[in-house]
Amino acid sequence: MRFGYWLPMFGGWLRNVDDEGMEASWEYVSRLARRSEEIGFDLTLLAELNLNDIKGMDAPSLDAWSTAAALAAVTRRLELMVAVRPTFHEPALLAKQAANIDRISQGRLSLNVVSSWWATEARKYGIRFDDHDERYARTAEWLQVVNGMWSEEEFSFSGRYYEVEDAILEPKPLQSPRPTLYAGGESPAGKALISSRCDAWLTHGDPPEVIGKKVAEMTARREALELPPMSYGAAGYAVVRPTEAEAQRELERITNVRQSARGFANYQDWVRNTKLERKVSLKDYSVSNRGLRSGLVGTPEQVAEQILEFEKAGLDLLLLQFSPQHEEMERFAEEVIPLVRQGSARALEVGGLA
Repeated sequence: MRFGYWLPMFGGWLRNVDDEGMEASWEYVSRLARRSEEIGFDLTLLAELNLNDIKGMDAPSLDAWSTAAALAAVTRRLELMVAVRPTFHEPALLAKQAANIDRISQGRLSLNVVSSWWATEARKYGIRFDDHDERYARTAEWLQVVNGMWSEEEFSFSGRYYEVEDAILEPKPLQSPRPTLYAGGESPAGKALISSRCDAWLTHGDPPEVIGKKVAEMTARREALELPPMSYGAAGYAVVRPTEAEAQRELERITNVRQSARGFANYQDWVRNTKLERKVSLKDYSVSNRGLRSGLVGTPEQVAEQILEFEKAGLDLLLLQFSPQHEEMERFAEEVIPLVRQGSARALEVGGLA
């Protein structure tokens, strides 16, 4: 299992807690990123929103791509997965920008391709907002252009959404054949696009048995296309405490919807403009990305056991959220990651003997 985390671009993940002690600032995220690679984390995801959908639209939020470029220069090992929304970026220009950051980072950039969901944000920033399936049609063309710019000496393309004529991109990305393309989607249109055009599939939080079924479906789609295997990642919000009772008290605190409701309208916008396979609840509202459904709440042993179940289900990557991020990541790295590594090693030994 690889351990990743969401960089706190929005000052936290809890919609019911206004101040989580993790300000949306370069000083905080750069310190966090540098420390995270020292204590065993493999990857950070930089979400891309121009408005803050968690703390309220008037709250600060960081820009993903300029932050990624800066982090590329001050980290040494950490993979930088940067979210990109095709409707907000011309593909040829983004391909150029990403290739440059990949070189700055010495080959540590990856992309999380996101088909936009927030209609209000798009309108406020003067960006066209397509219907759901049209967003995926646009993304398919966008990926063709990005891949063509990265791979061909001179690239031309003429489609419904984009047109490029005799374009040259040098230097190419350091990674070959390209930086990893991650994407998430639960609709038929999303799954079809991701299985055919991307390298890895991401999903919101769910229990291991649900994740296992999703992985099996995407694996079957991939095999039917006779393409190399994909990797799989899922979101999760972790609460690790010495006792289960303490973990449950923290869970009750963060899911108390009476504390704050500034982000509720943004949450409803997300629900309307995505096609999720499962109904969402107020608990899902309290913590972003359905993180609590992953069941990573309890003692270090309980959380490690759940992560090992995700491994059995075919998951390669956990994208974790914590609050407050710095302190809880330290706890997780010290108390949970070693247990997972030990459990994985034992499973390999048993499998080898079998």
